[in-house]
Amino acid sequence: MPRTSASEPVEERIQDIDLSNEMQGSFLEYAYSVIYSRALPDARDGLKPVQRRILYQMAEMGLRPEKGHVKSARVVGEVMGKLHPHGDSAIYDALVRLSQDFALRMPLVDGHGNFGSLDDGPAASRYTEARLAPSALALTENLDEDVVDFVPNYDGQFQQPAVLPAAFPNLLVNGASGIAVGMATNMAPHNLIEVIAAAIHLLENPDATLDELMDFVPGPDFPTGGIIMGLDGIRDAYENGRGAFKVRGKVSVEQIGPRRTGIVVTELPYMVGPERLIEKIRDAVQAKKLQGISDVNDLTDRQNGLRVQIGVKTGFDPNAVLEQLYRLTPLEDSFSINNVALVEGQPRTLGLKEMLSVYVGHRLEVITRRSRYRLARREERLHLVEGLLIAILDIDEVIQVIRSSEDSEQARAKLRQVFELSDVQAEYILELRLRRLTKFSRIELETERDALQAEIDQLRELLGSPALLRAQVAKELDAAAEQYGTPRRTLLLNAKPATPKRAKPGDVDLQIADAPTLLVLSTTGRAVRVETAEGQELNRPARRSKHDAILSTVGATVRGDVGAVTSTGRLLRFSPVDLPSVPASSVQLAAGTSLREYLGITTRSEKILALVDLASEVPIALGTQQGIVKRIVPATLPVRPETEIIALKTGDSLVGAAPAPDVTDIVFVTSDAQLLHYSSAMVRPQGAPAGGMAGVKLSAGATVLSFTVVDPAQETVVVTVSGTEGAIAGTDPGRAKTSAYSDFPAKGRATGGVRAHAFLKGEDRLIAAWVGPSPAYAVGPDGAVRKLPDALVKRDASGVPVDSVIGSIGRPIV
Repeated sequence: MPRTSASEPVEERIQDIDLSNEMQGSFLEYAYSVIYSRALPDARDGLKPVQRRILYQMAEMGLRPEKGHVKSARVVGEVMGKLHPHGDSAIYDALVRLSQDFALRMPLVDGHGNFGSLDDGPAASRYTEARLAPSALALTENLDEDVVDFVPNYDGQFQQPAVLPAAFPNLLVNGASGIAVGMATNMAPHNLIEVIAAAIHLLENPDATLDELMDFVPGPDFPTGGIIMGLDGIRDAYENGRGAFKVRGKVSVEQIGPRRTGIVVTELPYMVGPERLIEKIRDAVQAKKLQGISDVNDLTDRQNGLRVQIGVKTGFDPNAVLEQLYRLTPLEDSFSINNVALVEGQPRTLGLKEMLSVYVGHRLEVITRRSRYRLARREERLHLVEGLLIAILDIDEVIQVIRSSEDSEQARAKLRQVFELSDVQAEYILELRLRRLTKFSRIELETERDALQAEIDQLRELLGSPALLRAQVAKELDAAAEQYGTPRRTLLLNAKPATPKRAKPGDVDLQIADAPTLLVLSTTGRAVRVETAEGQELNRPARRSKHDAILSTVGATVRGDVGAVTSTGRLLRFSPVDLPSVPASSVQLAAGTSLREYLGITTRSEKILALVDLASEVPIALGTQQGIVKRIVPATLPVRPETEIIALKTGDSLVGAAPAPDVTDIVFVTSDAQLLHYSSAMVRPQGAPAGGMAGVKLSAGATVLSFTVVDPAQETVVVTVSGTEGAIAGTDPGRAKTSAYSDFPAKGRATGGVRAHAFLKGEDRLIAAWVGPSPAYAVGPDGAVRKLPDALVKRDASGVPVDSVIGSIGRPIV
């Protein structure tokens, strides 16, 4: 540029631009960067870029679960220096969230140190340590097998995956939240086992409807538990990608001291901490909006988990105070779902089926690319092994060719010419070590060749069959569910959330309305509350659904007490107020909740056998696995939360319980196919401490399989299913038959009964049995309906083969 003197004017370079166009272009570039590179997760692996970079870099650093923790600051430095062009605070915040078990349903980072809580932030990165959690390995596995595309980092010096392989649907399992430009996302976490079951169903049935998928994924599953009230908002979110619902904390009314009743909170809505709840309670009490609270204590600790104790003043109804807490505090909170994620680089609002479809498509591509990579590597290795075998078979001539060559290039050319080898094979033979020329090495090479050829055939078959590809994806998803799956924590209820009442300040009605109801328990353990008018009957749904075989019913009131009899001989007293409600016109037990979870039963072997009217003077009959029978009157039981209603012998357990007036029959069916029935009047009622009396005589090695009470005046059937003692559970459907109950003669109490099923060759036991009103309904272990033989056959027939495994049998909804 020529120099100018001070007197010469300087040439100015001014360019006129349109301000609106410049602002629009710059804003769009900024918005795209925020949406694509920062705020929204990818629908395939459910991760934002910073989360993906953290997990990938930790995997590259070798921070596996079996290795030791390293300083979080080191991880942050590696990610920031190599992959993420933003500040260390943003990276550390993302790392912290990946480790928080109250934020993610399945944490992906194993943190050591103070990683924060719902009420407090984490310690600085120099004070905490981290490594990958076992579940993170499922997201990053097979990255070295060309399963995903790699893209340059921000300065082009390193490569990073554009998406992770993701062996489980992380977007649905852990959810996501973020605010972009002009849009935001807020996705709820779900249960891994349920989501994988839905994904497999979609793999096998690409045209599956939303209702079918919701049979597997009924709703979110928050890491902090809680109770979801109402399913309408959930269905809206699963259908349209947007919806809202209410979440309540899990509470119980307990005696917290002499003559003191309190409300104990053990679970809170998602992302609500105990300090926030206590602060809101105190504010409402000081503002005189909340009445009946005497004190609030936070007893949360590491051993017992969350426990907030709310004292109730004398004279106040705890249930009415609880309704006030739901209305005025975060004990009931709203959660809004907005499923926005990136699909092929574009933000889209996704329903449940769309999210599963994107993930399933991603896994099919991952398995396809991995199979192609493995096929190519095995074909390359097979090519080398075949060349080595040629060389070993005529090794003397190979050595002579090499020794007669002037240099390696000439040796390579002669080997290709004499033995018809490729360049790769010739080069590999030239680099061969002499110790590989033994006879043992030849055997090893032949074995390796055969194994490689078998693997190549399998991979080619897999790549050539879409059905096999889908089966492989389903198999790996099943393995992930078995390895990482955990039981559901959040209950799903249909009850309406509390709504503010139109009342004057201070004019609060503490009286809670009560109403008659009918409780229905399915054979799969799900319970609902049916609101029926007097004299109204239950109607069976027009379309058969899951969980529609009834185990027990009992009339009660919404706020009253009901008893649940368990296999350990306990009677648990509870109120059905928070059970989901369904209309009598169309009872769908799939909408129910697990009564085990509702009652807090944690022992896997303890089962709920029947519901009991605690005020009834009609005795209930109890039958045990070792053949003991007992009748007891519920109205005579003490009023306490838990009562032992039979003294069981060591190793014994209840197998059935039901109301048993004197006009009914008690029926035992044993594992060796003996059926015994006699009048209930032959068993006199006893008190709670009694151990019962002999009910049926058992042969050596036999146990009671079914215990029921029937009305002989009704049309009753006997259903039996035979099988083999040594068969693996769930693999042998067996043979089933249906017989008329009237074909079985009555016998005396404590006798052996009569044969109820003829075993064929290979069969030695009954695997299921039921006696009750016709028709009988059977369901599988998953709650799906199983077909039983319609025709009645003689009582000692052998039955017909069953198509699929029967989990339980009960009566229909009528």
